[in-house]
Amino acid sequence: MKHLKFIPAYFLFLSGIVCWAQDSADYVEFNDRKNVVHGVYLGLGGYYGKIAGKDTYLGSVKIAYVANQQFEVGIIGVGLYSEQNYSSSSFSVGDLVGGYGGLHLEPILFGKSKVNMSFPVLLGGGAVGFLDGDIDDPFTDVNDWEAVFVFEPGINVLYNISRYVQLEAGFKYRFSSNTNFIPEKPKNINGYSVGLGIKIGVFNMGRNRYKKNI
Repeated sequence: MKHLKFIPAYFLFLSGIVCWAQDSADYVEFNDRKNVVHGVYLGLGGYYGKIAGKDTYLGSVKIAYVANQQFEVGIIGVGLYSEQNYSSSSFSVGDLVGGYGGLHLEPILFGKSKVNMSFPVLLGGGAVGFLDGDIDDPFTDVNDWEAVFVFEPGINVLYNISRYVQLEAGFKYRFSSNTNFIPEKPKNINGYSVGLGIKIGVFNMGRNRYKKNI
């Protein structure tokens, strides 16, 4: 009931303001511009993790659009090198190399604060293969590339250095489809990774100049 009593008083107050404005000027100019914030960036990252219990190193590149500092959507590519050190009659080195990529989605919490939290997801695919030859020249002979489907959720802590630069530190876990290597080791590229990244771009284009602290 208190809210209902407030409504007529509120409109009466607005009417008084309008009448005063009409008496003091020919027109009134309002700021009705919506405070929509957009962004776009290039991101680079480096990660350490495990595949089948072995040391694995990953690097990533992504391009993304940021909506209202609350949600990212873009594309990402990841390269990996895993020290499987597997050898048999058909594998002379046996380390695993490959890459994957696809759609990048990332909901963001506390986007307008200096420190944020986000939940990135990668959904896509790629290919991996065992090295078969000189480790100093790894891509001259990769044995039997295998296609993989990849789903990789994670959690990040983001730090906004400025309007143009953002740092991220995070943890991810990679789920993949099985491979058909003979012998089948590893059966997939499942595993965790932790690392750091940097985003360079503009995170709040289209700011409302009538409002501060955006």
